[in-house]
Amino acid sequence: TIATTLVLISLACGLASAKDSPDKKRQKARKMADQTLQDLYKMEPKAKAEIGGAAGYAVFNNMRTNILLLSTARGSGIAVNNKSKQETFMKMVSAGAGIGLGVKDYRVIFVFESEKAFKEFLDSGWSGSAQADAAAKAGDKGSAESGALEVAPDVWVYQITKNGLALQATLQGTKYYKDDDLNRTEQ
Repeated sequence: TIATTLVLISLACGLASAKDSPDKKRQKARKMADQTLQDLYKMEPKAKAEIGGAAGYAVFNNMRTNILLLSTARGSGIAVNNKSKQETFMKMVSAGAGIGLGVKDYRVIFVFESEKAFKEFLDSGWSGSAQADAAAKAGDKGSAESGALEVAPDVWVYQITKNGLALQATLQGTKYYKDDDLNRTEQ
């Protein structure tokens, strides 16, 4: 059936990337982030100055799978401190309920206006629940006109789907956290 096929595709993608070495995974994260930023800058040229002038940013690729009433997502990314250029590799996971069937690939770019917001993201991770609701309510102020949504004080989000820049961020039930395996120093 279609549901079984989607589960098998999701598992195959996870197993294929699980075989990669930590260096290969870091390389893939950097390449994904660079490509995502280039795509964003083509769609929204003002974003380049916003991200360049921010304290830091984070870029994630996400794969969401809906099978009947269950919705799950997983992904990975990289957070970069603009001042020090220090990279922190991260993961994301999401689960929820919703009627549907299919796979959705999207990318999320967080922009941190303050060092405090960036540090909190790295130290505590981030859970997209109330923040996503706030984004929908605050969508008409500030940089929201240029495609970014404010999801917390000093935190803006761009979401890119295969159709382009999304006007609403779908971050509910999503947890972002450090990838301990990729952030270990090499021995």
